Amino acid sequence: MLGRTLREVSTALKQGHITPTELCQKCLSLIKKTKFLNAYITVSEEVALKQAEESEKRYKKGHSLGDLDGIPVAVKDNFSTSSIETTCASNMLKGYVPPYNATVVQKLLDKGAVLMGKTNLDEFAMGSGSTDGVFGPVKNPWSYSKQYREKRKQEAHGENEDSNWLITGGSSGGSAAAVAAFTCFAALGSDTGGSTRNPAAHCGVVGFKPSYGLVSRHGLIPLVNSMDVPGILTRCVDDAAIVLGMLAGHDPKDSTTIQDPVKPFTLPTFADVNKLCIGIPKEYLAPELSSEVRSFWSKAANLFESEGAKVIEVSLPHTSYSIVCYHVLCTSEVASNMARFDGLEYGHRCDINVSTEAMYAATRREGFNDVVRGRILSGNFFLLKENYENYFIKAQKVRRLIANDFVNVFNSGVDVLLTPTTLSEAVPYLEFIKEDNRTRSAQDDIFTQAVNMAGLPAVSVPVALSNQGLPIGLQFIGRAFCDQQLLKIAKWFEKQVQFPVIQLQELMDDCSSDFEIEKLSSVFLKQ
Repeated sequence: MLGRTLREVSTALKQGHITPTELCQKCLSLIKKTKFLNAYITVSEEVALKQAEESEKRYKKGHSLGDLDGIPVAVKDNFSTSSIETTCASNMLKGYVPPYNATVVQKLLDKGAVLMGKTNLDEFAMGSGSTDGVFGPVKNPWSYSKQYREKRKQEAHGENEDSNWLITGGSSGGSAAAVAAFTCFAALGSDTGGSTRNPAAHCGVVGFKPSYGLVSRHGLIPLVNSMDVPGILTRCVDDAAIVLGMLAGHDPKDSTTIQDPVKPFTLPTFADVNKLCIGIPKEYLAPELSSEVRSFWSKAANLFESEGAKVIEVSLPHTSYSIVCYHVLCTSEVASNMARFDGLEYGHRCDINVSTEAMYAATRREGFNDVVRGRILSGNFFLLKENYENYFIKAQKVRRLIANDFVNVFNSGVDVLLTPTTLSEAVPYLEFIKEDNRTRSAQDDIFTQAVNMAGLPAVSVPVALSNQGLPIGLQFIGRAFCDQQLLKIAKWFEKQVQFPVIQLQELMDDCSSDFEIEKLSSVFLKQ
């Protein structure tokens, strides 16, 4: 049951094949077995069982609240949750319990979802590996998959397998690992420069970033207000559409949300691929792109072409400036947002009481890690009076040019853009930490951050396994507020490629009955 899709489990619940409490207990049991993945910061066992019990009562009365009623979900630990600690994986917020729920969390609970817990991340979502949080790094479930382990045995390096585990990507690595390891059916992440799509690609799940303004940010602890979007992680595109349908729409508490009413997101089977125009941005053929990812990208384009779609090369001329532009704008907004953590109102406060200034300084030194402090320093530098025009204002102008590049491409008749999500498959943790956070983030956000600056929807879909037996994802980028059309195309593509299911039998022997899922084979993407 745990390996099924959200829709399948919802049907099983409605038909009485399983109860919400049984489902919740299965997930809790698996969370305990996979504790070493470090996907969760807080497991809300009591809350989850109580919610499952309430859901069960509704099913017995025939009053189901919809597809999400009784479905186990997880939430990244930078979304406020009433009565559940919300830490952002930082010492600054250790022990902080918000008095309210984020709008997206409340919407999930209103639809009967069962909250399993809060997932791990990079501190304040600043990173691309989920390695820099105060609770330690998240381990990629694929490190323990049959597919990866068999490939490693063939290579016979003689290395200690346990020390060679892989990163999940970030910053929503906990949410991606939670979904990939079958401990929940959907999870919320956040996406500021790729933080939902990047770990989705590395963990072999679907990662969806909605159009800016389609889903409320209220209660998402801000990183970059003008780019942050709640993201959705699921095991298939259809499930992401179901969750999006529950979350999308105007929120009076977030003035940036869309005013128009949002129609339900149903994804019909998409047949008219031959009417599509797929754009391949030539600037995304980066020299650092691995040959395997390049090959899968090319084969995916060929697949669309062979089915009658028009595939054309397009240009996004300001791409080369986007990562620098993103860095200036991101750190500037970070510096502004992090000013609220001063030790006075909530969160950590140091013991120094010599003066207010000394208390501020010591609190922030103790509360923030080097990565966060570094970004605050950079941002404050860009916002200095003498630098403001040359950096911040100039970056805003470049951002407009980057957004216009996308507008021009879509106005030329292109329906969606097809790009890589990441430069390569997931790398081992010991290799990942050789580079500092800023360098890594700049490399890992290369294909994803421009979408956030333009406010467009994008989805990472897993396509195939690499020669190492690890997932590789490709990204589809759509027109603003054409999220449904984008997901429709992604669903068609997902059906064609039939990404193989992660095989974790060795890891969870006594759960094997839940994982007797027919192994799918990759149709066209075998190398």
